[in-house]
Amino acid sequence: MKNKILCGVIGLLTIALIIEVSFVKETNFSFQEEQKEQEVKSNMEEQKKEEPLKQTTIKVYNPETKEIKEMNLEDYIIGVVAAEMPVSFELEALKAQAVTARTFAIYKKEHRAMDYDVIIGVADQAYNNIEQMQNKWKENFQTNYNKIKQAVEETLGEIITYEGKTIEAFYFSMSNGHTENSELVFLESLPYLTSVESSWDNPSLQNYEVTKTLTKEEFCTNLGISCQNIMINQINRTNSGRVLTITINNQDFKGTDIRKKLNLRSTDFDITVNDVINITTRGYGHGVGMSQYGANGMAKEGSNYTDILNHYYQNIEISKI
Repeated sequence: MKNKILCGVIGLLTIALIIEVSFVKETNFSFQEEQKEQEVKSNMEEQKKEEPLKQTTIKVYNPETKEIKEMNLEDYIIGVVAAEMPVSFELEALKAQAVTARTFAIYKKEHRAMDYDVIIGVADQAYNNIEQMQNKWKENFQTNYNKIKQAVEETLGEIITYEGKTIEAFYFSMSNGHTENSELVFLESLPYLTSVESSWDNPSLQNYEVTKTLTKEEFCTNLGISCQNIMINQINRTNSGRVLTITINNQDFKGTDIRKKLNLRSTDFDITVNDVINITTRGYGHGVGMSQYGANGMAKEGSNYTDILNHYYQNIEISKI
């Protein structure tokens, strides 16, 4: 009788053990299946995130060849950064340039009702193709190309937005120590493009201050004024020190018009009239948005590209396309 009871107990324990093992196997199998399913979903989500970036293209118009070429956006940005900013600049400055160039391109793509989105040249952004980069950098081509490619890839698909919309990401070479309000240059007040200090742009930089000499005839002809007696009556400057208006021989000019007519580096200028006309400028460019030399100065002091962008563009966000 004892043996029968013992056998029964052993039998029950064996059945329980078999059930437990089966349950554990089933549970592990279910857990593994769930993990696999989650991994597949995660991979699909990542692919979806990357897909728009890979598919984003830009239609580029070349005014020299009169051709429109559809390009991968990121390849285009590599060419813009190569053309617009010295490759010797800090990586974080190059990354800031990549984001501003991409933002500028996307803004044009969203707003330009033409057969193309962007123009190669001063009308929009400069651009270098691979051959131009090779000719410019010679034996340093691969090193320099890899550096710019890194800056673009580390900011892949990033643009600057304000209140959810792509901004007009203006930028320029070098300020006079301050950037300028957008309405004083482009006649449109944009809340993210207001004057900020840019102390990294200063006389320590090469060509910060440049003097251009013109003959009186050149000066008068370009401005369309009489040359009998050149008189500068009044100069009104903006808070950033740039010439807003100037009166020459009783004729009023905007500082931006003088810069264009005389091909000056900036609108922060002084004019000296002697036997010749000497015009001394400070900084280089229109002064609105990000200063490229200022960005490099910030990067040298340890700022990253988002610090740089948030300094030069107010109350913005870095978003993905």
